[in-house]
Amino acid sequence: MTNNKGTSMSEKHYAFIFKKENCIQCHACEVACKSWRSVELGVKWRRVENIWEGAYPDVKCFSASVSCMHCIDPACVAACPVEAITKRPEDGVVIVDAEKCVGCRTCFKVCPFDVPRFGADEKMQKCDMCVDQRVSDSEDPPCVGTCPTGALALMKVDAEKKKAAEESITALFSVNA
Repeated sequence: MTNNKGTSMSEKHYAFIFKKENCIQCHACEVACKSWRSVELGVKWRRVENIWEGAYPDVKCFSASVSCMHCIDPACVAACPVEAITKRPEDGVVIVDAEKCVGCRTCFKVCPFDVPRFGADEKMQKCDMCVDQRVSDSEDPPCVGTCPTGALALMKVDAEKKKAAEESITALFSVNA
């Protein structure tokens, strides 16, 4: 069975799975990403967002650790006018070719998670799941490995579970809307 984009629903792709109930807002995932990848000052490939819900006096705050979701049907890939953004068919990782990027920011405009970031060179940059940094597929990227409570995981999942992970983060942000 395939979806309307030709992605097999049984195909296994990497996905970040976030459990909001486990997050203690320590920002370790954010710091690990920035440190491991030497991300320039002012740019975050992973960010911890505070989500507020309720009304005084019943206000609650929780967090969401957000980076590129490597979406099932990435809007950034379809929107990029110079094809600088591609999705690897073998594992679903969305990659940016900085040499091709012209810095037009079209990807930012279409990303439902506000993920694309632009550094001093004005080229788009984002999480790539540390695919070229990890020794093996079984090794967790630093953001996952640093999380002290297991709020963040990287798993190979089918398209249905990956779509559910995307919808889960979307639902968290709709609380603030």
